[in-house]
Amino acid sequence: SSLRGSRDCSLFHLHLSFPGVNGDSLTILQSPDYVSFQKGDWPISGEKIPDLVALTMGFSVKEDLSWPGLKAGPLFQRPRANVLVVVRGADSLALPQSVASYPLENPVPFTLDSVAETVHSLFAEDTPVVLQLAPSEERLYMLGKANAVFEELPVTLQQIRARLSQDGSVLASLPLNSLSRNAEADLLFLSEVQVLHDITALLQRHRHLAKDHSPDLYSLELSGLEELIRRYGADSQQYRDATAILASVLIKFAEDVYGLYGNSAVVEVVTVKRFEAPLTRKSRSILESKQIGNPDSPFNLAYKYNLNYAVVFNIVLWLMIALALAVIATSYVMWNMDPGYDSIIYRMTNQKIRMD
Repeated sequence: SSLRGSRDCSLFHLHLSFPGVNGDSLTILQSPDYVSFQKGDWPISGEKIPDLVALTMGFSVKEDLSWPGLKAGPLFQRPRANVLVVVRGADSLALPQSVASYPLENPVPFTLDSVAETVHSLFAEDTPVVLQLAPSEERLYMLGKANAVFEELPVTLQQIRARLSQDGSVLASLPLNSLSRNAEADLLFLSEVQVLHDITALLQRHRHLAKDHSPDLYSLELSGLEELIRRYGADSQQYRDATAILASVLIKFAEDVYGLYGNSAVVEVVTVKRFEAPLTRKSRSILESKQIGNPDSPFNLAYKYNLNYAVVFNIVLWLMIALALAVIATSYVMWNMDPGYDSIIYRMTNQKIRMD
């Protein structure tokens, strides 16, 4: 399948779905001190989440994010990783150990493709880790060094369910209570929990990935709770047990990733009851030399400038100004120079004439 065909890349991006935290919201589970999130009830639009992730990683965005929840941080410090978990299909999720939580407005579908392309374009030689995986859709992308690290990561639902019956499975440590090992909806939820467990286990075995100079990006979206709602309903005991399991797993997952990256990772959880419009994703390689299209143009034209336009413009502008000032200063000095006293060439020539 195209899934396995993409394993020769080392870029990977993971999508998993979990329940909402007190309704539609954005919750910061872990963050280093130099990425300063302010506590408050400032709402943020769902379409601005990719810009927020880019800013936490120290990248520029096309439009300023006029949102007071994130303060400007140090210029030369950036987190080593950003992990975004998208949680769908729940009204609440108890995550008390969080840095901050904000209401989510306009919960439209979004992706971190633009952030992933920025990471890849700026750190292509370092082959940063970018993971995209949707277990329910059996979608996985990997690029570079991640191929060797995450080769053992189960991808298809069949592989994940087989993993549940092996040694080290989460079934041996989780209190299933009313959840069944035989029901399809229950297995989908447990499979996604298993994927989170395996990701942290593989990162612990390959700690060198967390110590390189390139930032890593993980985007996780899980849909297991949505299936439990369809099967049992939101008031069922199975759903309540699943949300309790998920809350503890998310907290443990955030702590593990934060520690693996030397307390230099941002872990966010986006929870939505449901998205306002379905999101259609197409398989594509991040290595394709394809411009980011302009969605406002019916002709699929590229943007007039890329994300580095402001940086390149300032470098060229101030360099030209400095060169112009240097030329003017040099011309002024040469114009007012006395050849007999200020130039060693003319001075030596005059002495030679007098000696002759």
